[in-house]
Amino acid sequence: MYTYTWYEWMAFFYIYCFFGWIFESVYVSVREHRLVNRGFLRLPMLPLYGTGAVMMLWVSLPVKGSIILVYISGVIAATLLEYVTGYVMERLFKIKYWDYSNQKFQFQGYICLSSSIAWGFLTIFLTEVIHRPISAFVTSVRPVWLLSGTAVISIFFVCDVVQSTREALALGKVLETMTKLRADLDDMQVQLALLKAEAEQRIDEFLEDKELKLAELRARKEQVLSESLKSLMEKRETITHHIGFYRKGLLLGNPTAVSRRFNDALKELRELARSHTVD
Repeated sequence: MYTYTWYEWMAFFYIYCFFGWIFESVYVSVREHRLVNRGFLRLPMLPLYGTGAVMMLWVSLPVKGSIILVYISGVIAATLLEYVTGYVMERLFKIKYWDYSNQKFQFQGYICLSSSIAWGFLTIFLTEVIHRPISAFVTSVRPVWLLSGTAVISIFFVCDVVQSTREALALGKVLETMTKLRADLDDMQVQLALLKAEAEQRIDEFLEDKELKLAELRARKEQVLSESLKSLMEKRETITHHIGFYRKGLLLGNPTAVSRRFNDALKELRELARSHTVD
């Protein structure tokens, strides 16, 4: 059952990526009451499921005669994969694409007990039920056709991974910039308010000949601050104006994604992406 060629393993990977996308998209679409193209990629694939399925098959190989050991191996391997993937993605992209923080017995939001338990049962279901017909189908395809098919899919897959990774890295920088701009805007508005209050108070304390000079000084400071405020707002408008295909997919395809440091900016971009979709 486990003696496959490398291109058969590739075929299994892509098939389970696709099945994972179907499961996640249906589940999230039902929860969100709208169609959701779930995942990090724009292709109908979730690499986490493909990698997880292949890993489950590999780790269960030495213990395939024991259901209990198959379950335990699946729990350990899948939980480790989920944690490492979640941790690395958040560090790279500034976004946590799934979050178990509201679940009981969770760890850093990347993994939780209920998910790990489910991974174990899924490993048994995969090895004993799902994989048998898939294995029979893949091994029945002529090698030349299977090799050609996996090669073509691999080209599209790699291109999608590269582009999605670039866009996710860019999105992380946008979130960081938006958060800094928001802080600068808030600080600038506070300075304007303080300046107005100070000027109004000091004008009353001076004679008429000094009032004019102070008013002129106040006007100049207000003009400088207003121009700075306008510049910051224009910069913010520039980075939020265009939300392309890949960025929109990352924002709308992961409705439960959060960002510890830039969550307000993430929410704002997500709302903009939704409004662009409506338009």
